Amino acid sequence: MSTSKTKDNFEMRTVSRIVKGMPATDGAGVELTRVIGQPALTELDPFLLLDAFRSDKPEDYLAGFPSHPHRGFETVTYLLEGRMRHKDNAGHEGVIKPGGIQWMTAGKGIVHSEMPEQEDGMLEGFQLWVNLPADHKMDEPAYQEYAAEHIPIESRDAGVEVRVITGKTSRGTKGPVVQPLTDPLYLDVRVPAGEEFIEPLPSSHNSFVYVINGPIVSKDESGQAVQLNRDDLGILSDGNAISIHAGEHDAHFLLISGKPLNEPIARGGPFVMNSQAEIQQAFDDYRHGRF
Repeated sequence: MSTSKTKDNFEMRTVSRIVKGMPATDGAGVELTRVIGQPALTELDPFLLLDAFRSDKPEDYLAGFPSHPHRGFETVTYLLEGRMRHKDNAGHEGVIKPGGIQWMTAGKGIVHSEMPEQEDGMLEGFQLWVNLPADHKMDEPAYQEYAAEHIPIESRDAGVEVRVITGKTSRGTKGPVVQPLTDPLYLDVRVPAGEEFIEPLPSSHNSFVYVINGPIVSKDESGQAVQLNRDDLGILSDGNAISIHAGEHDAHFLLISGKPLNEPIARGGPFVMNSQAEIQQAFDDYRHGRF
């Protein structure tokens, strides 16, 4: 994939492909937009799924996500608005509030539920699935949970704001979530109309931008300006930095990057392993109460 040179000799990443989110339902009937984990983009190693949910209609979300199992990867729930109660079979329970993050390592197995802690109003957020390498898929389950006040906000020139959930920015701001296995960067970025955001990215990582509100403008592989609109995901080419401009309106987007594992991926509903035999073992373990 091509890159282009710019100031400071960065190899600028370009938008190699735009993926449109597709309507989907999950859990007990929650309406959402599936961006990664759909036919147009089954995965972007190490990312297995990205769902966006955004509705002020209670009938779209009240059914929630009743108890269900996971094994072999991590679920990352990030809320912009609303409240979500989570509870698992190990006695862990809490409420994710606006601006909060829950980074759950399912490891060898956990059964949990995520249910809206509200009967009306807006519920908006994201769930990202991050793969685990083969030799860590059976680790003990673990959580990294942080409320909004514990997630640093980096203020840049021209009113650019960056919430740093995990990873470290070029300005030195470090997010509270730590995961050396995939070395993720998860940024929530707001750029005022007409301004630019530039950020280095590890050249070895797969990276994407997801537009919450836009449009945003970057460049395609031919060097031409390309516009991404609300709910568009832009897969970024090789390189070590990205430049994103806001258009006529303030822009809000996620910038996410992670180290690919380059391992076989076997899926079976809520389980992600390296082989179908391991998937069958996961189902058997779940049926026999070994989670």
